Amino acid sequence: MILVVGITGATGVIYGIRLLEVLSSMTDVETHLVISKAGAENIHLETGWTLEQVKALATHAWDIDDTSAPIASGSFKRDGMIIAPCTVKTLSAVANSYTENLLVRAADVSLKERKKLVLLFRETPLHLGHIRNMERLTEMGAIIMPPVPAFYIRPTTIQEIIDHSIGKVLDLFDIEHHLYRRWTGAMPAEEETES
Repeated sequence: MILVVGITGATGVIYGIRLLEVLSSMTDVETHLVISKAGAENIHLETGWTLEQVKALATHAWDIDDTSAPIASGSFKRDGMIIAPCTVKTLSAVANSYTENLLVRAADVSLKERKKLVLLFRETPLHLGHIRNMERLTEMGAIIMPPVPAFYIRPTTIQEIIDHSIGKVLDLFDIEHHLYRRWTGAMPAEEETES
């Protein structure tokens, strides 16, 4: 499987990093990474990772301004793309086919080639412009997936919350994982206290 991963400057760059971490452990997945300038800044601000360490998780890392990279072309075979996290600016650019850089161009190509495009949109609250851009992208075939925590798993760490969202992304691509406990129905009170 070949996946393009974009990391933008929205808060929550750890989602993209964790996605790359999980995918890098899979021998049958090839990743192509593009990080926006603001995304690179947030890696420094929000995490203990260096930009070089994050790039090393990917099979290939491309410069945001390199619009001659293979992933800019529809002739490059890919199974899909994930933007984690996705800013309002990137959401708007993709919704309006404003391919100003490699990240947005790769997303645009994913849509035109009818490949899965998943955007972990990180913004709240929303105004009508955001909602209309999400509607437009949904009509174009994209999947808008804000990283919303699930509390039925009773997370006790931030890592568990992150893993749940990344597991949901992997589910969209039918990639097997064990990042979170799946819902199997409500447990009786006795079982809940035992776990």
